Amino acid sequence: MPVRIAITGASGFLGKRLEERLIALGHDVLRFVRRRPNPGPEEAFWDPEDGRLNRNALRSCDVVIHLGGANIANKRWSQARKEILRSSRIESTKILAETMAELDDGPQVLISASAIGYYGSRADEILEESASQGTGFLAALCADWEEATKPALDAGLRVAQMRIGMVIGKDGGALAKMMVPFRFGLGGKIGNGKQWMSWIGMDDVVGILVAAVDNGDFSGPINVVAPGTVTNADFTQALGAALGKPTLLPAPGFALRMALGQMASELLLASNRVSSQKVEGLGYVFRHPELSGALENALS
Repeated sequence: MPVRIAITGASGFLGKRLEERLIALGHDVLRFVRRRPNPGPEEAFWDPEDGRLNRNALRSCDVVIHLGGANIANKRWSQARKEILRSSRIESTKILAETMAELDDGPQVLISASAIGYYGSRADEILEESASQGTGFLAALCADWEEATKPALDAGLRVAQMRIGMVIGKDGGALAKMMVPFRFGLGGKIGNGKQWMSWIGMDDVVGILVAAVDNGDFSGPINVVAPGTVTNADFTQALGAALGKPTLLPAPGFALRMALGQMASELLLASNRVSSQKVEGLGYVFRHPELSGALENALS
């Protein structure tokens, strides 16, 4: 049944594709944006860092999908950058959750992005949603991000925290950055290549978010990853094969740590073997359960 859905981060890599799918399915979409002075049609202004949110616009919606947040991999994690990463996620989530909790006639569902970084680097351990929080900046960020949804949960609203893996999609995200050296024949495994990479195709992350709108069983933490988790060495080989390029030049771990600092350890060299069992048990059928299919779709 068509509903009215508020989206934050609608102009982002994932948000744009999600909005297109929701509209194609007949839903009404309201974008929360930070542009001044006047938002356009089907847009509402908000400034979460300043505590400003259009309550009347939010009241008109049935569901909120919160994808906002500064790009985690855009810049080296200086202390100032860490504060931006935290505030852009936690403060925005908090104002949404608190406002939803206060509205008697507002949206009843909050679908909020999180990330598999919650688990930290865990070697070969298979990580289901019940696994404990990991260590490090990214794990703490994800935990606080999810905790910020608590006012909505305490008010009896349905809250789903979507722990999203590396998204494989066209024209953006991690794949676009990876492809630059590969296209010049300079690609290779990262570190020793043994770390697990939990990824998901763009069609499937959008499909899971859409399923969460309609299915009331989508609640609590949900791993948004494909079943076909691979090691970095296997990912490297698959991407090289898809591009028809050699993969002979590894990026040593020590060099990445020197260049990128903590971000290298917690993003590029971390091992996340994350389970998709819960989302499959909720009835979601993956379009691209294996990496080769997801890469072929993204590169076509």
